[in-house]
Amino acid sequence: MNDNITDAIMNKQRVNLQAKPADDYQAKIATPVAILGLRIEEDWLTDIEYLPLDTPLLAPHGPLAKEVCQQLRAYLADPGFVFDLSLHIGGTTHQRRVWHTIQGIPSGATRSYADIATQLHSAPRAVGQACGANRLPIVIPCHRVIARNGGLGGFMNARDGVPLGIKRWLLQHECIRA
Repeated sequence: MNDNITDAIMNKQRVNLQAKPADDYQAKIATPVAILGLRIEEDWLTDIEYLPLDTPLLAPHGPLAKEVCQQLRAYLADPGFVFDLSLHIGGTTHQRRVWHTIQGIPSGATRSYADIATQLHSAPRAVGQACGANRLPIVIPCHRVIARNGGLGGFMNARDGVPLGIKRWLLQHECIRA
């Protein structure tokens, strides 16, 4: 992993994450690039957040949290794994259309912001904004949306730093060069 990513995560740089109480996570699981903090409300997965690597892990609280952890671990072991979870997807109509489209991008493939915009009769910037508003990264694989020229584009409302390191890792995990 890139030392800058490690340093930033270890220094608790929480990129584009709102300050929320730490005790409202239902699980925290480790990945090679971050700890994933999971939030669940009733029977819905509502948030997955990237937390620093030194964040203490938290065993799943409840059956859905356990299932989400199992599915995320399955993805980490096999990037071709297909998620089957109850998701609480808020957002605008446009955001939900973008997220639905992104869910159709298989592991090992990418689409450009422009291609998705054309499909949805939208604009690439609006697609990028919807990607940045995605509260369920990995499950809704916004990391598979890249720039038209093959570059990474942005990730988590950032155009550099730790977020792009995470996006690069996810794409490499899925055997995509970007």
